[in-house]
Amino acid sequence: MTWLSVILFVLAALLILMACVKARRVRSWRESLNPSAPEVPDAAFVVARIALIGVAICCVVVGVRGLGVEDGSKWSDDELKSAVEQAADELDGFLYRVDESGEPVVYFHDYETLVESEVVENGGGDAPQDGVDAAPMPANSDTDAYFTVSGNGADAEFCTRIKRVRSKEDDYTPPGFMGGEGTYTELGYRLAVTMREGAC
Repeated sequence: MTWLSVILFVLAALLILMACVKARRVRSWRESLNPSAPEVPDAAFVVARIALIGVAICCVVVGVRGLGVEDGSKWSDDELKSAVEQAADELDGFLYRVDESGEPVVYFHDYETLVESEVVENGGGDAPQDGVDAAPMPANSDTDAYFTVSGNGADAEFCTRIKRVRSKEDDYTPPGFMGGEGTYTELGYRLAVTMREGAC
């Protein structure tokens, strides 16, 4: 998209230069090519200048908008850093419960999707709404996982660690619910999330 904007800016500059050419110079050039051609009225030069300047303005506007669209589709290092920091803060202490078989009681994203969606959600400003990748480390487990977070267009990378911590005070027993061998309890877990600059 940048190259298209540059072409439009160059075209706009050429059109403005054309609009600045004096009428007598155009007439003399035209007369040297075709001496028998009829005289061009001054009004035609005025209309031509207005048209050339109008098209040049349109080229500049479209070029600027194109740069804005491209900027909005790529992450900057600062945008990504801020979004990862905020995502880590919001996910730190995140509570979820599992049943006695270990299955989440409420639908739970895998860590990778959870990190990516939180970073995008915390992008703010003109940061894109996609283009975030949380690459997992091969040795990750449900209890301890590392992700290298990167963004489309950004050179920076950030290492995010998610550690699952058992939280007995967050266990929940629905009132009056009795299972086959006693009371049904949902087991509580919290996520401890940290981040640092650089790949994991």
